[in-house]
Amino acid sequence: MRKSSIRRRATAFGTAGALVTATLIAGAVTAPAASATPADGHGHGRGWDREARGAAIAAARAARAGIDWEDCAADWNLPKPIQCGYVTVPMDYAKPYGKQIKLAVDRIGNTGTRSERQGALIYNPGGPGGSGLRFPARVTSKSAVWANTAKAYDFVGFDPRGVGHSAPISCVDPQEFVKAPKADPVPGSEADKRAQRGLAREYAEGCFERSGEMLPHMTTPNTARDLDVIRAALGERKLNYLGVSYGTYLGAVYGTLFPDHVRRMVVDSVVNPSRDKIWYQANLDQDVAFEGRWKDWQDWVAANDDAYHLGDTRAEVQEQWLKLRARAAKEPLGGVVGPAELISFFQSAPYYDSAWAPIAEIFSKYVAGDTQALVDAAAPDLSDTAGNASAENGNAVYTAVECADAKWPTNWRKWDRDNTRLHRDHPFMTWANAWMNLPCATWPVKQHTPVNVKTGRGLPPVLIVQSERDAATPYEGAVELHQRFRGSRLITERDAGSHGVTGLVNPCVNDRVDTYLLTGRTGARDVTCAPHATPKP
Repeated sequence: MRKSSIRRRATAFGTAGALVTATLIAGAVTAPAASATPADGHGHGRGWDREARGAAIAAARAARAGIDWEDCAADWNLPKPIQCGYVTVPMDYAKPYGKQIKLAVDRIGNTGTRSERQGALIYNPGGPGGSGLRFPARVTSKSAVWANTAKAYDFVGFDPRGVGHSAPISCVDPQEFVKAPKADPVPGSEADKRAQRGLAREYAEGCFERSGEMLPHMTTPNTARDLDVIRAALGERKLNYLGVSYGTYLGAVYGTLFPDHVRRMVVDSVVNPSRDKIWYQANLDQDVAFEGRWKDWQDWVAANDDAYHLGDTRAEVQEQWLKLRARAAKEPLGGVVGPAELISFFQSAPYYDSAWAPIAEIFSKYVAGDTQALVDAAAPDLSDTAGNASAENGNAVYTAVECADAKWPTNWRKWDRDNTRLHRDHPFMTWANAWMNLPCATWPVKQHTPVNVKTGRGLPPVLIVQSERDAATPYEGAVELHQRFRGSRLITERDAGSHGVTGLVNPCVNDRVDTYLLTGRTGARDVTCAPHATPKP
């Protein structure tokens, strides 16, 4: 789930979205036989059988074709020696010889010797709607956390279907999408709710008008099939995979559909894969977790009152937030920053510890009389047309995938009842999240039954990494996947809540991830790690 008014939400979850508002082994490698399983898990169903067959055909075709690697286009902003290319996949796996789309991929070769190389490690950062093309830059930037893994693996990123350079979809003009201020997400009347419902319906209709051909095929199972085709195109017999946030759900679905195609899989900050959670209930659960992590940030700000002067108790910091929100609701700051834009900006604090100090500093400047710093940070930049197009595209993919993956409630009374109840005790994100997802109530194409995530024959041990107080992907999701994937191991970062653990400096976590990716060993038991270092003012 992603969120933000220009949808910058960390890419499920992942990189949060926005609110309202490598040298390959020489020679062709034959793709393993496809082992896709129907969503009901019983091994039958004509539609799924056709899609499993289509995935096998596409993977075999990709294994023969390979990837024509070349220097990346200048406007992709990827440093050399990263190389780029495309993999061709069917738009509809039930029709593997029908319309094809191209998926953008990139890579950087392993930094170790040929004998040290273990293949390609493919990455998805989340979303739905996040691009993984920056992953190889972890090598060019000499990230110490990933130095050991980079010796053994080519780092491979890709734009999932519908994203970025991979047959991108759109639901609204990007410049219109980012315009501000947007309506206050918290409704003050039934008229406010009717207006938001109208906007949600218009958005769904816009998605169909602008991207209707792709919408029926924008599902997590199809992206998992794409992932298998990319594996084959890379010349890899089995998949090495790192998924964060929504990328964990993509990994869980891949592991269910292609269990004997997995070699190593790390999932970090886990979307609850239960069919009962995908996706309506998962978003409600997220609202509760965001409130808890919002309070964690306020406690930290209060403990550092000497630096920020926002109050030395959580209640005092909250009061400053409410005063800011009320002022912006009455008259948007700078004419463009209202409550929706404030939530979009401040939500990064519950997402990532790395945002704690920068957001607190800007908030402190505002209280001290510097309003412009907050306006500059929270307002959209209409001159950044490329960034705005990326934000709109990311939100379109987020919506398309979540709406198509599962059946959503169509009765407004249920949405109203559930979100009104939650808002009473969890007001920070509840209504903003509701309006972001409401297009799914009137989604114009078929909504599916989620995959029954489970252990299939041949699935190796999977490594699960999760912080205890994650807001975007609550801890219970990691426990659920751990139970569903037999033989998996769970690393818990205690008393921490930053979204995306594997990229942080925490030797207890980093060493175990390295050991798993380099040797396949998960350890004899689950592990609880102390938290990474607390941010400093």
